[in-house]
Amino acid sequence: MSKPHQSLSASIYVGDLSPDVTEGLLFEIFNSVGPVVSIRVCRDTITRRSLGYAYVNFHSIVDAERALDTLNNTLIKDKPCRIMWVQRDPSIRKSGVGNIFIKNLDTSIGHKELFDTFSIFGNILSCKVVMDENGNSKGYGFVHFESAESAENAVRTVNDKMLRSKKVYVGKFVPKREFIKQKEASWTNVYVKDLDLSVTEEQLRKEFAEQACGGDASAITSCVIMRDNSTNSKGFGFVNFSKHEFALKAVEKLHNATINGKTIWCGRAQKFAERQQELKKKYAQLKMQRISKFQGINLYIKNLEDEITEERLDKEFSAFGTIHSCKIMLDDHGNSRGFGFVCYTAPEEAQRAITEMNSRVLQGCNKPLYVALHEPAEIRKQKLAQRNASRTKLRPGSVPNASPSMYGGGPGQPVYYPGNVPSGYGYPPQAMLPRRGWPQAQPQPQFQQMPYSVIPNMQGRGGRGGRGGNSIVSGRGNRVNNRRNNAGQPTQAQMQDPSIIHAAAAPILPELTLQQLLTIPEEQQKVALGELLYPLVEKIRPNLCGKITGMFLDSGWTIEELFSLLHNESKLNEKVEQAVNVLQRVQTPPDQLEAGAQQPTDQ
Repeated sequence: MSKPHQSLSASIYVGDLSPDVTEGLLFEIFNSVGPVVSIRVCRDTITRRSLGYAYVNFHSIVDAERALDTLNNTLIKDKPCRIMWVQRDPSIRKSGVGNIFIKNLDTSIGHKELFDTFSIFGNILSCKVVMDENGNSKGYGFVHFESAESAENAVRTVNDKMLRSKKVYVGKFVPKREFIKQKEASWTNVYVKDLDLSVTEEQLRKEFAEQACGGDASAITSCVIMRDNSTNSKGFGFVNFSKHEFALKAVEKLHNATINGKTIWCGRAQKFAERQQELKKKYAQLKMQRISKFQGINLYIKNLEDEITEERLDKEFSAFGTIHSCKIMLDDHGNSRGFGFVCYTAPEEAQRAITEMNSRVLQGCNKPLYVALHEPAEIRKQKLAQRNASRTKLRPGSVPNASPSMYGGGPGQPVYYPGNVPSGYGYPPQAMLPRRGWPQAQPQPQFQQMPYSVIPNMQGRGGRGGRGGNSIVSGRGNRVNNRRNNAGQPTQAQMQDPSIIHAAAAPILPELTLQQLLTIPEEQQKVALGELLYPLVEKIRPNLCGKITGMFLDSGWTIEELFSLLHNESKLNEKVEQAVNVLQRVQTPPDQLEAGAQQPTDQ
């Protein structure tokens, strides 16, 4: 019977699961062995698709032990699962102690057969046969023993022995990085291409022996030219030497040399997967160079009308600098997809275009433009993943302060709790969840926070602009006079009335600099900016201040752009009027616009 490694944890890892396996299905399977505390199927933070493994936590270590012995390699959704003990200490896995590698396995050998073969040498922590996308064995696998002695005994006993129909190789596991380094430092096989079709193996062997090992042909262990079914040369082949020094010298001497009037190419022979890896690295480097080349000068523009052409777009944006390229994306039928790109020669020109053209309505158009710096797909995915991760931490039903050792995963991850949950595993009370809003140094009384889009007009009644005597927060973050009793505090009756918004409970916004604003959490930055922008907009358009402030915050502008409105009155007036024009276009029927009817100034 398998034993947990140096731990009394009742948690097990269940791998090789189908994507459609859910927590409920796993509960039905594992609860038959013993009472289950919690189950978590690990999922991608963006797509929420299953990653193919889960953690199951039992009340008793005996139940977890029984599950590993009885349910390992059982079929779940027509696919055998792989169960092992959860290793809390990652150093055990990364050290490689007790881990062995087996290759040249018969394709009929799976996890169970490999486990049964090597379990006689000692306690196995994990056992795996590597499979392809179709669930077929790739012919190699790994076995991780609890002790190094068991691994050494397995290597001595099974290496070069027959398993089923094949003689297997069993050796100490070497991490991939170290294996590649060892291979690069001791390679002996040379790949030759661009050969003339008339070159023979004898000629190739003689040429390489003279250049690499002083004419000693015995230093070449093999020489082959690849041929088709008609025995015609394919123009490439391999030359293998007995020593790494000979192979290295052959590449140095014969790379770009001429044989039979044709220049050949020589290099270290690589497997297909290794070549693919190198090509991916080169492609990634070229992509990063391209991204850095256009960083800060390439603009992304959307909400383009169908009538906008590249010539019109170039004309509208050329006032802000020299345009390197201008492109509107088209569909398969040649119609505009509503977005495009404008690339400048300097970052200052691009920033000027963003400031002036973002939210501007072009002549003859109905929709305001969205203009921002173009972000590559990789950066957008990274930001989206960070945003989803922050939302996951505050998702209702998650446990913000959960310990990874309790659930087999990170804090804040959703966990399936079956039936009657024991004490300590339930959801936290709502009052214990972190509140969103302005960060406070010390606990404050609760207050009601109204969204900007539904803030009522409070002019003449102590509104947020600071005109009355019952304001909550002034426009510049200063405390204003509140109705209080003689002690300067709300009366006891007022404090007991939940319908009253107490002025003393409102947070006080300090005078912020841009540097201070950027230090607070991202989801709270716009909350703070909204509190400061609202009274300024109210002075310009008191009846539309809520809508306009909401439009500013949802416009996609950067924090720096929003912050600049606080200190640039002319720019603020311009953006407010643009927002009013957009609201008028949206709320006025098309027939009135065509007839030239007088449009309302406020709604």
